[in-house]
Amino acid sequence: MNQPLNIVWFKRDLRVADHRPLAMAARLGPMLPLYIVEPEFWAQPDASARQWAFAAESVAELSSELAGLGQPLCVMVGDAVSIFNAIHQRTPITSLWSHEETGNGWTFNRDKAVAAWAKEQGVVWHEPEQFGVIRRLKSRNGWANAWDRRMAEPLTVPPAALQPIMGDWPNTIPTFDELGLAPDPCPYRQAGGRTAALSTLASFLNERGRDYRFQMSSPVTAFDACSRLSPHITWGTISMREVAQATAKRLATIRPLNDAASKNWRASLSSFAGRQHWHCHFMQKLEDEPRLEFENLHRAYDGVRPDIADADRLTAWSKGETGFPFIDACMRALDQHGWINFRMRAMLMSFASYHLWLPWRASGLHLARQFVDYEPGIHWSQVQMQSGTTGINTMRIYNPVKQGMDQDPTGAFVRAFVPELEAVPDAFIHEPWLWSGAASLPYPPPIVDHASAAKAARETLYTLRNDRGHKQAAKAIAVKHGSRKAGIPMTGRPSKGKIKTNDDSQLTFDLS
Repeated sequence: MNQPLNIVWFKRDLRVADHRPLAMAARLGPMLPLYIVEPEFWAQPDASARQWAFAAESVAELSSELAGLGQPLCVMVGDAVSIFNAIHQRTPITSLWSHEETGNGWTFNRDKAVAAWAKEQGVVWHEPEQFGVIRRLKSRNGWANAWDRRMAEPLTVPPAALQPIMGDWPNTIPTFDELGLAPDPCPYRQAGGRTAALSTLASFLNERGRDYRFQMSSPVTAFDACSRLSPHITWGTISMREVAQATAKRLATIRPLNDAASKNWRASLSSFAGRQHWHCHFMQKLEDEPRLEFENLHRAYDGVRPDIADADRLTAWSKGETGFPFIDACMRALDQHGWINFRMRAMLMSFASYHLWLPWRASGLHLARQFVDYEPGIHWSQVQMQSGTTGINTMRIYNPVKQGMDQDPTGAFVRAFVPELEAVPDAFIHEPWLWSGAASLPYPPPIVDHASAAKAARETLYTLRNDRGHKQAAKAIAVKHGSRKAGIPMTGRPSKGKIKTNDDSQLTFDLS
């Protein structure tokens, strides 16, 4: 085939609806929709088979949708630059289309390599934005209003049909075994694909979300009450613009109503709308400063924790065997579901960083692999926030016993995931070591004394924070990364204010 070719490179935007690169490229003539399975990407320490399982299901449905439009998805396995070069030699590529991506360090370097190849070959690479993230942002001032404008733009209508491309293009999606991924059983993982995304959105906005604001903090209620859209937004089976507009439309229908149920709906969906802003707010941090995936945002914390994690502590925490029932139940629930609610994510990270004094990169990588909805920009910003290394956020050292008592007062959640404690009376379920029968339990004693560990961590970090040099550097970080409270509400009610340095310290790792 000698006719010039346009390529739409699907990455984490696995849909045809509201997909600007696809719609724009389809107007230009023959277009090859391409998904590249990159073995090196899936070999990274933040990748897992559970993530690939969700992505593969989404790729399969995308391929079916594209085939229905007239041109099936081409699926190739290998290095992106090598694949583009091979296609270019076979069929000259006129232009390359894809969404902007704020990914991990590996994808950042891959995109730089693709950009260099495209420039050398004279291939124009178009990258429309996908989220509210602004590339090469000079100032955070006005960011929230820009987000509102982007999300209010009309949804992009998918092409009515695609012009078929002659030739034999591969379409086989590899298994996790073929990618060399380790077995990763996750029996209650959410299903991938556009159909599941739309069903999840509809059920949240019309059925499950009424008490979201009041039930999202406890794992006892959060699995049903939270939107559960985060993996679909991460992998792009639905766009943020679609979610934002559907939320606004639903709010408009209930705003005039004054019954109790409608008031609950308004409060919950207003909170949910605020979190959509926060989703992109955190991604913007990584876009502006990619090093925060690997280095302390505030350099005063360099060397405070050991560079190498204590293997026994990291293993106990990762397996849910710390001797703290609520911590262990949350970790085991995450292992089985690939998801847990935001407060529990924060608690798990806080416990690892403060009580166990583990380096945040090591514990952060474990959580990254566990999360089907792993979004690097949100994840690493939150990991550092919950570890106290941003220098600008309030330290939140969660008491692992109190959290259990507050969020799981009857111990139902603990018993569901830590069956070793079935015989423990309710009064001791969150402190089984105090029970007279503790010696007979097939369950470990607490890995640390949580009160003294928290005290030591607090004293160490507050000593650093009181240093004048620390405060000067923190001000610069706040100017660059701190939220401007106006326009980024947690409740849907805009408020005016200066740069905030601690207002996002309890926010979500995902969209909940």
